[in-house]
Amino acid sequence: MRTRNNVVVITGASSGVGRACAQRFAARGWTVVLAGRRAAELEEVARRCRRRRRARALAVPTDVTDPTAVDELARRALAEYGRIDMWVNSAAVAAFGPLESVPPAVVRGVLDTGVLGYVHGARAALAAMRAQGSGTLVNISSAVGAAPVPYNSAYVMAKSAVRALGGSLRQELRLSGHRDIHVCTVLPATLDTPFFGNAANYSGRAVRPLSPVYTPERAARRIVRLARTPRREVYVGPAARALAVLSALVPATTERFLARQMDRHHLSRTVAAPDTRGNVFDPPAGAARHGGWHGRRRTALRRLTTAVLLTTLVLTAGRALRPPGGAAGRMPAAAGRRRCATRRRRGPWSAG
Repeated sequence: MRTRNNVVVITGASSGVGRACAQRFAARGWTVVLAGRRAAELEEVARRCRRRRRARALAVPTDVTDPTAVDELARRALAEYGRIDMWVNSAAVAAFGPLESVPPAVVRGVLDTGVLGYVHGARAALAAMRAQGSGTLVNISSAVGAAPVPYNSAYVMAKSAVRALGGSLRQELRLSGHRDIHVCTVLPATLDTPFFGNAANYSGRAVRPLSPVYTPERAARRIVRLARTPRREVYVGPAARALAVLSALVPATTERFLARQMDRHHLSRTVAAPDTRGNVFDPPAGAARHGGWHGRRRTALRRLTTAVLLTTLVLTAGRALRPPGGAAGRMPAAAGRRRCATRRRRGPWSAG
C-alpha cells in the first residue's frame, strides 16, 4: 500500500495513543481525520499535525457511542478527501474497583465506548472500504484482552470483545472475497497515557500503572507500520506478548500472579481515592499524549521486570507441569541398579 497522502480516521485522537498516532501519521504525509469528544483539544492536535510536512488535518468532534455521529464522521472524511485508507479505533474508558462496587450505569458506559464504539467505527469504516475495494481497520485492544486482571472487569470485558470482533470480521471479509481489506488487532501492555488519571474509580485506592510501562509513541509506531504490512494481531511491548502466551499455556498460574500484582502494585495500599465517574460520561479538561508515568525513563527497569516475570512464570509453569513422583524421565532406583548389573555381566560391547 502506498502511504503518502492516504487518509486515516482516528477515534480517541485528543490524547494518549490516538494523539500519538495522529502526529506520527501526519509526519509521514498522511491526511488525518481526528475524532473525539473535546472540540478544542482536537483542533489543537489538528494544528500540530498541519505543521508536520504540511499534512492535511480535519477535526470532527464525535461521541463514538452514538452510531449516527460515527456515520457522520465517515461521511465528512469521504466528502473532504474521497476515501478512507485506514481507520483506527482508539477511544476507551475504564472503571476500577470490584464489580459490585461499580454502578451499573458506569459499567454500561465503559462497554458502550469500548465495545459498541468500536462496532460503530468498524461498520462505518468497512462500508467505505468495501466501496473502494481496499483499506485497513485497526482496533486497539489490550494485553488484558488476552490475560484478564481483577478490579477492572468492564474494561477487561471490552478489550476481550474487541479482540473477538477482529477475528469475526476477518472471517467475514475472507468469505466475501475482500482480500484487500484488512482487520488488525493491537494488544499493548501498560502505556504512559492519561488513561489511569482519567478513569472512573470505585476501589477506594489510588490507581497507578502496572509495570512495565511503555510510551504511547511505541504503540503509534507499531500501528503506522500496519499500513504497509497488515497483521491479524500485534503486541506492543514484550510484556504483552509474554502474558498472552503464559495465559494460554498456564492460565491458572497466570491468573494468580496477575491477581497479586494488581492488588499489590496497580492499586495503592497507602493512598486513598474518592469515588469518581472519571471520563466515562464527560470528557476531562485538557489533553496530552502522556500521563506522567515516565515511560521513557523506565526502559531499564521495564526490561529487568520483564525478565524476572518471564523467569518466575516459566519456573512456576515447569513445576505445575512436572508429573508426580519426581522429574519427568527419572529412572526408578531399582531399575537403574538392575540395568547397571546387566551391563557389567554382558561387558561394555554387548548388544542390547
